[in-house]
Amino acid sequence: MTTWHASVLTIHPAMFPGPLGQALAGRALDSGLWQLDVVDIREFGLGRHRAVDDTPAGGGPGMVMRADVMAAAIDAALEQGPARPRILLSPRGRPLHQAQVRDWSKGPGLMLVCGRFEGVDERVIAGRDLEEVSIGDFVLSGGEVAALAVLDACVRLLPGVMGAEASHAEESFEAGLLEYPHYTRPQDWDGHRIPDVLLSGDHARVAAWRQARAEAATQARRPDLWARYQAETGNKSASDIDKGKSLK
Repeated sequence: MTTWHASVLTIHPAMFPGPLGQALAGRALDSGLWQLDVVDIREFGLGRHRAVDDTPAGGGPGMVMRADVMAAAIDAALEQGPARPRILLSPRGRPLHQAQVRDWSKGPGLMLVCGRFEGVDERVIAGRDLEEVSIGDFVLSGGEVAALAVLDACVRLLPGVMGAEASHAEESFEAGLLEYPHYTRPQDWDGHRIPDVLLSGDHARVAAWRQARAEAATQARRPDLWARYQAETGNKSASDIDKGKSLK
């Protein structure tokens, strides 16, 4: 089986593996379940100072990452592994969803390009077929933190990383819903009890309770997800949480 191969292009290579060197992802990296290459874009920079950026054409604030420098770094990364999706982390990219993460985790790996400054020259985005992806409607200082998030989301789904497949089968977004609430010991804490249904041993009632809570949370907190879930499943409304009181 081919090892899942990630390449990260960045001007801050010391940020990697960072948190990906710890816990599940770190153990999987050490055991060879996935591979990480970090390409320092500044190694392809120009002049004595290894410049990677220049002033924006047409004027304006900030700096833009040069197409020639970025293309040289990307071409070098292409030689390090199999053909993989080429992702530019960008706030203007299409929103990332769990279904896409799942698909990527089943493939050969990813190439992640971390932009900085005002962005990347548009010509290299088109010329090197970069797909722009966003992890949310907010702006970061650069793509590195977003790349860490994308890699963590993918690596945890690789075979052998989390163990039992059931570990992530009921997580948020896997079934189109937010996840139901969780409880553990002590049974009574600060005047609050674990819902009785979860202590009943009746697996059917537990499953019904969890489904109702997941639907209610999704409808209340993420109407966009709820609308998509309704369209895909034909459900007309969330399970009535008052009915769930009989399952408490």
